[in-house]
Amino acid sequence: SAIICSGDSIFLTATGASTYNWSGGINNGAAFNPSSTATYSVTATDINGCSVTSTKLVTVNPLPTISILTTPNDTVCASTPVILAANGGSTYSWTGGITNGTAFTPTTSGTYTVTVTGANGCTKTQTQSVVVNPLPAISISVIPNDTVCASTPVILTANGGTTYSWTGGITNGTAFTPTSSGTYTVTATGTNGCTTLQTQNIVVNSLPT
Repeated sequence: SAIICSGDSIFLTATGASTYNWSGGINNGAAFNPSSTATYSVTATDINGCSVTSTKLVTVNPLPTISILTTPNDTVCASTPVILAANGGSTYSWTGGITNGTAFTPTTSGTYTVTVTGANGCTKTQTQSVVVNPLPAISISVIPNDTVCASTPVILTANGGTTYSWTGGITNGTAFTPTSSGTYTVTATGTNGCTTLQTQNIVVNSLPT
């Protein structure tokens, strides 16, 4: 018998005679791609006109049926760990140095290819794209300064995103009067939904007594 994987080519070559007539429309010694397991017969005829028939079983093993689970998603924000987990085989080999089912952090968008080997030894490849969206690049302006005297209004204005959420109950670009020195944190969200945190220190100097 001959055992191959689906999609592989095979040569059936009979020898010992002058002419050969194969079933299945194949030619002696010529490559063909059987789609399923089958038995092929050849009638070999020598120069005397005598003939004999022989058979050959070709077993076609299926390729693995691959599914890929991407966690948390195939589109993520920069610095987000991603898990690519292929299923449907016995062993898995990914490009890019990643391990099946193990988290990694992609730095840029890219396509990863997995080679899956089934229990029958047949292999199949499949690709998975991961899109990495950039985080907002935040800048913060402080008016009048990050060091002020007590009772001085301060305006903190973050830029680089579409929405801004500050700690301390302050509003982006709106004046407030800090009562003491402190650190304020802004969460900026970009158009792609990715967020970045950034802090701003304010030093409040007491008035002379």
